[in-house]
Amino acid sequence: MTLPIADRWFERRRVDDSITLFWEPHVVPLMQCNIWHVSGRDRDLIIDTGMGVARLSDEISDLVDKPVTAVATHSHGDHIGSHHEFDSIAIHALEAGDLERPYMQSLDPQIAYGPEGMASMEAAGYSLDHPYLVTALPAGMTLDGFEQRGAHATRLIDEGDVFDLGDRRFEVMHLPGHSPGSIGLWESFTGTLFSGDAIYDGPLLDEGSDANIADYCQTMERLLTMPVNVVHGGHDPSFGRDRLQEIARDYLNRRA
Repeated sequence: MTLPIADRWFERRRVDDSITLFWEPHVVPLMQCNIWHVSGRDRDLIIDTGMGVARLSDEISDLVDKPVTAVATHSHGDHIGSHHEFDSIAIHALEAGDLERPYMQSLDPQIAYGPEGMASMEAAGYSLDHPYLVTALPAGMTLDGFEQRGAHATRLIDEGDVFDLGDRRFEVMHLPGHSPGSIGLWESFTGTLFSGDAIYDGPLLDEGSDANIADYCQTMERLLTMPVNVVHGGHDPSFGRDRLQEIARDYLNRRA
């Protein structure tokens, strides 16, 4: 099968003066990760890096004029593809091994995830009706030319650690359930939570090989207490406190 060539791989939207959202429009919805750039006075953050089909560092170069840390909210393949492009890389210790040795080495979902992985995603409500994880390719790339590269963490993070950007401070929250070392980044001053895949406004995946429903329930109980103003998730649109509580309560009603 031949796929069309994409004119550009990334799209972006400015959220406010310091936050820009990037995404890969030619990646199938299941794998279309939100990539967040947060600009600080002294340092920037990139929160998750997408599939790694094209170079993210080139795409964000017009926004970055200071040191930047690439944070992985967890180590699933749709979130870590371009981490190797950055010198400063942070991830929870429980996820660091998969960051170094990514499992996703094919754009064929049957190969990338296997039958069990495919079944769990379809059971959650995701339809994989395209034969590949992308609907187009960057110029010069072939379907069999995709290979995620591993990255070595320069900082292992855990609950309570802080990213100090000079004028903004984000505290690490350990939010397991979707994966053992899933984390969020919380800025109490603004009520902003970057939640990764711990919570987002779409079907939540909790039956993967590294998921744990009991942990996920505890994470949802914790999130219910958070005085958030806005949640920027790992997928789908951002939302506020009322929607966070609706999603968390719905999950607990089904799983607790």
